[in-house]
Amino acid sequence: MRAVLDIVLIILDLYVWLLIASAILSWLIAFNVVNTRNQFVAAVSEFLYRITEPVLRPIRSFIPAFGGLDISPIIVILIIMFIQRVITYYIYPNVI
Repeated sequence: MRAVLDIVLIILDLYVWLLIASAILSWLIAFNVVNTRNQFVAAVSEFLYRITEPVLRPIRSFIPAFGGLDISPIIVILIIMFIQRVITYYIYPNVI
């Protein structure tokens, strides 16, 4: 059972990094540092959008817009950190 919890923690860590990569790539696209006409950039952007958008969309519906600033990835990262702490401190020690 601990192996399953370790895999869940690794997947949550990986998802946090995907959220960070998605936010950074969206900034790079918004400031014209990278061009979406490049096939590699378009493929990476599409992949990150498809992976992160289903989680970010419900958060965006509850939070008002802050003048173009999207804080939904920060909120999702905080929720993931909370879930990781609950697993690490309360569930993991009680599993044999």
